[in-house]
Amino acid sequence: MPDPDGPTATTDPDAVDDLPTVSCSRCDDEWALDYELEELTVGNQAVEAFALDHFQHTGHFPDDVSPWVADCRRCPEGVERLDEAGARRWAATHARHTRHRVTVDHADLDEPTVVERD
Repeated sequence: MPDPDGPTATTDPDAVDDLPTVSCSRCDDEWALDYELEELTVGNQAVEAFALDHFQHTGHFPDDVSPWVADCRRCPEGVERLDEAGARRWAATHARHTRHRVTVDHADLDEPTVVERD
């Protein structure tokens, strides 16, 4: 007979499958993020860590991940960042040092913004 005070399927933390997963339709695959959580110990940045690794090794981001893109309008320099602040920081720094105009764009924006030297 089960222990009435013991864990149940609804209260046992081992019974809950809350391991985040990431999928990529281009690769036709899905990955559990246990490596990022347990080995890399990146915590709530596991999806970002996986997405950056995936981009580095495949040249594209997984599904539902859209980078912030900063592109110089004058030279071939530019970056892709998952963090808006990182893309805007790069744009402002590039504009400051080169006097070039830089566009910052993201899938959620209606149109790109332009960053110029102050």
